[in-house]
Amino acid sequence: MTQALTTKLKITSWEENPYREFDDGRKFTRADITLGDPGDELSGVSEMLLYYRADGTSSYVALMHLTGRLHGRSGSLVLQGHGTYDGTTARGEFVVVPASGTDELAGITGTAESVSTHADYPFMPLTLTYDVT
Repeated sequence: MTQALTTKLKITSWEENPYREFDDGRKFTRADITLGDPGDELSGVSEMLLYYRADGTSSYVALMHLTGRLHGRSGSLVLQGHGTYDGTTARGEFVVVPASGTDELAGITGTAESVSTHADYPFMPLTLTYDVT
């Protein structure tokens, strides 16, 4: 049975460093992000590679490892995704990496979406739609 979980993951740390920069303001960066505090229902870590255009907008790819409880089931899963930032809104689309679920989330499949603005900070809204077989 397909279920949906809508949550806001707290961004507790965001370390981002450029690894390639250009004179016109374009750059490539890598970000290591911690989501949630120990004891939260759902927490995790994310690693992102970002490309910033000269105007400050960006595109990214990401892997996110989440641990916690989904509708009473404990375990972890990995999301793989990509997204954009248009100067106002960050949008990301993710899929559950096949065979990444552990414990009571073994067999999980699904997708996730995140849409946020600066007003959401320090939270990252996330909607996860999933099945566990």
